[in-house]
Amino acid sequence: MPKEFYTEKDIEDLFQRGIRSLQVTENVVLTELAYEKAKRLDVQLITDRLDSPPAAPVRPYISEQQTGRPVPTIRPAASVAESQPRSGQVTPSDIEARIRSAVIARLGNQVDVKLLDRIIHRVVKGVGLK
Repeated sequence: MPKEFYTEKDIEDLFQRGIRSLQVTENVVLTELAYEKAKRLDVQLITDRLDSPPAAPVRPYISEQQTGRPVPTIRPAASVAESQPRSGQVTPSDIEARIRSAVIARLGNQVDVKLLDRIIHRVVKGVGLK
């Protein structure tokens, strides 16, 4: 069955025609602006699912651990410094070098090293490490 898409304009049209509710099923898709417009105009969105805007879809397959694949973990920046030996203090340039190495290892020669260095420097400075 084809999906029905609703935009902000569609919600306005429904409201002007006096329609104050919309049945949202798996075949009905609202854009983010349509969702927001419905909330502002107090158009009731009727669904059997939890109240979740289009920007936060339910994706159970992401949270389920799949066999045969390692689940990646992301550590906060503070734990990078904690993982270093206590004898030497980690400097922002050490962190920049580790990030640069990881990106180059992942992307190889697809990356402009000067641009990468500027991006890394800007991010490290932006998170308050410099």
